[in-house]
Amino acid sequence: MSAERRGLLIILSSPSGAGKSTLAKRLMQWDETLSFSVSATTRAQRPGEQNGIDYHFTAEDDFKSMVSNGEMLEHALVFGNYYGSPARPVRKAIEAGEDVLFDVDWQGAQQIANSALRDHVLSVFILPPSITELRRRLETRGQDSAEVIEKRMRQSWDEISHWDGYDYVLVNDDLDTSFERLKTIVSAERLHRRQQPGLLDVVRGLQAEFEEIET
Repeated sequence: MSAERRGLLIILSSPSGAGKSTLAKRLMQWDETLSFSVSATTRAQRPGEQNGIDYHFTAEDDFKSMVSNGEMLEHALVFGNYYGSPARPVRKAIEAGEDVLFDVDWQGAQQIANSALRDHVLSVFILPPSITELRRRLETRGQDSAEVIEKRMRQSWDEISHWDGYDYVLVNDDLDTSFERLKTIVSAERLHRRQQPGLLDVVRGLQAEFEEIET
């Protein structure tokens, strides 16, 4: 039996500190059927990490073969290691009516939007209310050194400049409000015509019933 609806490939992007990770966590708490895409990487497995849960740890030759064979939705070389999103588990989830959440930058989002699964992509960009507030959030969360914060701030405009490549854009001036809007977006997109493969059968059934009544 086919799924009542197709799953969504939900992309969240933002400059660091705009609230993307917090919104992603809230979204997964709101709907526990959501799964987070597990990336493949060629970097070495670290102590405590589990293959298939934290990452799919992959040999470089195998990774490159997957890219050549179109088995990666997106990929990038970061500090000498490859990272990417395998297409097969995402396709399987979508066909089963399950949504998959992606936390990627604008380049990853662009690759996914141009992939074979583009019809099921929902992309959302999170903007900070101001650059001053973005810096304040980075400083108050206490995760990064001053040097790292400066690097993230320099990178922020490159991310922000690609805001118009997304389906939806949220200005995260209030986390609760932004989350409510994000839930509304996801709920509406789940009802989109292209996400409901059974609609054609419903319409055909109505047509047959109508013709029977008319005769």
